[in-house]
Amino acid sequence: MTRPLPGAVVTPDGHPATTTATATYVFAVCHGCDPAVLTGLAGQAAGAPVRLLRFGSLEAVVQDVPAEMFGEEALRERLANRAELEHCARAHHAVVAAAAGRAPTLPLPLATLYLSDERARAALREDENRFRSVMGRIAGRVEWGVKVYAAPGRPPPTRPERTGPTATAAAAATAQTTTTLTATAAPETTSAARTNTRPGHAYLDRARGARRAREERQEAGLNAAASVDRALREIAVAGRRLRSHDTGVTGAGRVQLLNAAYLVEKGRETDLIGAVELLRTSPGYEHVELEVTGPWVPYSFVDGGDLDADQ
Repeated sequence: MTRPLPGAVVTPDGHPATTTATATYVFAVCHGCDPAVLTGLAGQAAGAPVRLLRFGSLEAVVQDVPAEMFGEEALRERLANRAELEHCARAHHAVVAAAAGRAPTLPLPLATLYLSDERARAALREDENRFRSVMGRIAGRVEWGVKVYAAPGRPPPTRPERTGPTATAAAAATAQTTTTLTATAAPETTSAARTNTRPGHAYLDRARGARRAREERQEAGLNAAASVDRALREIAVAGRRLRSHDTGVTGAGRVQLLNAAYLVEKGRETDLIGAVELLRTSPGYEHVELEVTGPWVPYSFVDGGDLDADQ
């Protein structure tokens, strides 16, 4: 569908482009957008107007950008810098959000570029039917992001899944095992007791206990995250589990258990937020932290695939 500007830009006769050469940056595709809402937006190139480019029955939101700054190598270097990446992403989103506030809008990926308006128009025209189909599915809907983190340092909770007959049987089995071991212990236990209380054995017992506690916290956290996902999918039109961020992004000690996006009908936002607040205060969720962001333009639901598929 869309592709980045390939390498250095050249003129039709094969010579390197001058510094005045421009490329066409495409922010989004929309239908019936008012050009006035784009007035004054900085976009990715200060001083160049953000405008509409008609193709078929739709419009692309575009801007002329310096080709030398958006060639493949230059762009790769710029986006490898976290501050520059954040700046570009914010500028991209500001334009997409402005268009989406007035018309059905399908956001395109960051750094969608073409060598000219003509090439952009031809490429986008090939996908016009798919654009219209996806816009129909996301119209009147917004995206909400929900992240679940393991709460650091808290003891593992008593999980609801372990209550009832299963828990009773487990407790009985534990008691039976303990009774058997006690009953079959040798009468002379003085030497064994001294061995079991040696510092090395105590250290190993503590290490094993700490490992079991970590495993129980992790399992309980994953169960809670799965429950959050199930509950929110009942409210959303669609949900998508995204790739979890590592602690380099989330911060030291913040282990991400769920990173998901939910497509929600406008007007049902309070239902989703209310469900999250209820989960936060429910037994079994005290060992996780829930984070909600939105509403967003449905970036996670515009690839034309199955809306309920995980990424």
